[in-house]
Amino acid sequence: MASATRIRLLLADDHTVLRYMLRGILKQYPDIDIVGEATNGEDAVLMADKLQPAIVLMDINMPKLDGIEATQRIKANSIRIAILGLS
Repeated sequence: MASATRIRLLLADDHTVLRYMLRGILKQYPDIDIVGEATNGEDAVLMADKLQPAIVLMDINMPKLDGIEATQRIKANSIRIAILGLS
């Protein structure tokens, strides 16, 4: 039985290879839509605000703005977005 609800997910990681691998794994799940990929914390905040994903898969160590600060800013803008941290 197919799920009517799809999960909108934003990947935020500065490592291209890791993002590629995560995208490949997550695309195997039909209920997950990868709506964007951010390469730094500032872009993650901007993209989360614009795209309104249900979940952000957030790297902790990123340039411009680390994942901790990016998470705080995203949560300040939208408490509905869940953040999963990667380290």
